[in-house]
Amino acid sequence: MRVIICGAGRVGKGIAARLAAEGNTVTVVDLSQELIRQITTEYDVRGLVGHGAYPDMLARAGAESAEMIIAVTYSDEVNMMACQIAHSLFSVPTKVARVRAQNYLASEWNDLFSTDNMPIDVIISPEVEIGRSILRRINTPGAFDVVPFADGRVQLIGIRITEDTPIISTPLHQITDLFPGLHAVVVGIKRDGGIFAPTGEDTLNPGDEAYVITLAEHAPRLLEIIGNTKQKARQIVIIGGGNIGAYVAGELEKIAGVRVRVIERDKARAEKAAEFLRKTVILNGDAMDASIQEEAGVATAELVLCLTDDDKTNLLSAVLAKKTGAGRTVVLVNEESMQGVRTELGVDLIVDPRATTVSSILRHVRRGRILDVFSIEEGEAEVMEGEVLETSPLAGKPIGSVEIGEGITIGAVIHDGRVLFPTGDQVVKPGDRLVLLAERGALKSVEQLFRVSMDYF
Repeated sequence: MRVIICGAGRVGKGIAARLAAEGNTVTVVDLSQELIRQITTEYDVRGLVGHGAYPDMLARAGAESAEMIIAVTYSDEVNMMACQIAHSLFSVPTKVARVRAQNYLASEWNDLFSTDNMPIDVIISPEVEIGRSILRRINTPGAFDVVPFADGRVQLIGIRITEDTPIISTPLHQITDLFPGLHAVVVGIKRDGGIFAPTGEDTLNPGDEAYVITLAEHAPRLLEIIGNTKQKARQIVIIGGGNIGAYVAGELEKIAGVRVRVIERDKARAEKAAEFLRKTVILNGDAMDASIQEEAGVATAELVLCLTDDDKTNLLSAVLAKKTGAGRTVVLVNEESMQGVRTELGVDLIVDPRATTVSSILRHVRRGRILDVFSIEEGEAEVMEGEVLETSPLAGKPIGSVEIGEGITIGAVIHDGRVLFPTGDQVVKPGDRLVLLAERGALKSVEQLFRVSMDYF
């Protein structure tokens, strides 16, 4: 696939690295000569220094033969214009734009991005995506990651395994025998810095991080079995009243019995948040000031969310919150090199906004009938939901009879609206959907499972 990426920042770099590693032809355009130098030095991509929305730059980038443009510069307007020009002048088939400003995304302007107006196929709103990711974690305490699939009926849950976990050293295929009726398939295990798709004979060890596919309604029972059950937070303090903090606070206002307070250092931003939020108390002050945290009720808060746009502020304010008496802390950290300090600082959970945005974009890059994608550990593995067509090697056959390849674990089969447990004799039919985890080296095999041949059209 030939792809043009406008923007060589964190997200653009992450997408370029992923696509280049998979053998795609990638050209990156950015105004920063230094960013282009870095990205072309580290990855097998072509780089151009220039404005991503200028027709001559897109022409030099190969827009006439490109199959996709992904515009993720820091400017919404540049991203939108790059997609418009890619469509109008070069007929690029698929156009993806990152749009941060919520004014563009308001419901009354739904027609803005239609084919007749500004033909952008996919709009990525990082703040909303990240906010939803944080809310899922709030609603499922005890899990370090929660990602919905199959229209919310299935969840991927990340669970940390400890010495007290009752199923350690138990072969995974025995879990269903031990807990009848529980739909829980361990599709991935992170161990010693790497992640792999386990077989039924593998076991969980203390220190592992397990990725489990389960029915959404089974999630509480699964966490109870694992021993990770925690009460949902009712008193929450949010540090940072920007787009993400305000969005999360607004959604929490809709939940009865939840009390939210926001600390925002910038006065204008605090006033803007106060206009938007009706039930939330907004404090204008520095979250690094212990007296401000005390005033916000951090000492009795069950959960503190550190969501400013500064990694150091987030980490240090989380440390202070813990010292003040907060129950749990969730911290937004952009810089990859700073994400490994969670344990040392006593932070409960770190959220990587780049990983969330990259996953949102990847679901539109994957070939075949792949409907959804979530990237794990910088692309070491991906959890996918895909539709099985008549041309798939799985169609009409029992799962156990098809050589799907190593590095793939199927977690659920969705048939006629029902979520089925994947057994070896389960026959997969055209139109069924699968939720599975694939290691990086198995991604091409997965695309073959969901491939679309010319017979389909």
